[in-house]
Amino acid sequence: MNQIAVVHADESCLGNGRDGATPGGAGTLIEIRVRDRIERRDLFLSSPNTTNNRMALSGAIATFALLSTKGRRLAVTFVSDSEYLVKGMREWVPGWRARGWRRKAGEIENLELWQALVKVAEGHQVTWRWVRGHAGNPKNEYADRLAVRAAKDQVTSDGAVESGFDAWLAERRARGAYLDFDPDAAFASAVAEVER
Repeated sequence: MNQIAVVHADESCLGNGRDGATPGGAGTLIEIRVRDRIERRDLFLSSPNTTNNRMALSGAIATFALLSTKGRRLAVTFVSDSEYLVKGMREWVPGWRARGWRRKAGEIENLELWQALVKVAEGHQVTWRWVRGHAGNPKNEYADRLAVRAAKDQVTSDGAVESGFDAWLAERRARGAYLDFDPDAAFASAVAEVER
């Protein structure tokens, strides 16, 4: 079995669909077991004028580019609340590729990003998993926080940086939220799904 990574991703676009500049951000929480512990890293990026869909794709591209830097093949569970991204990679992309990157009708929106994502992800065994956004999933909520901050402050991380997830979770628990949530058990559960 390849080493397993679990990625929780979210995107943000301030003013998505409105006229004028719409700054965006994407954030990912990357989890990998290293020896006897789970290592967590954050990755975030921004764009001064974009859309939610473009940021979802851009965040996934940046994440897989980072995961590919050591030349290892990973089994990646990529968890996102973007139906566009998850449904696209599960259902639409295989058909587009079979037709020479064409849709049955009309142009493929964000074609260059879809193609870049396919290229950077193809070296890994990827399971795309959708979760409902803003539904109390702590890791998705944390990825959302990274994405919103990146959009508002227009900041991009220098690769994967030390994660603030544990401190964020401790802060939420101090307010009475996520008291029964075990982040390591959630990681183990995601890994068990891959290993089945």
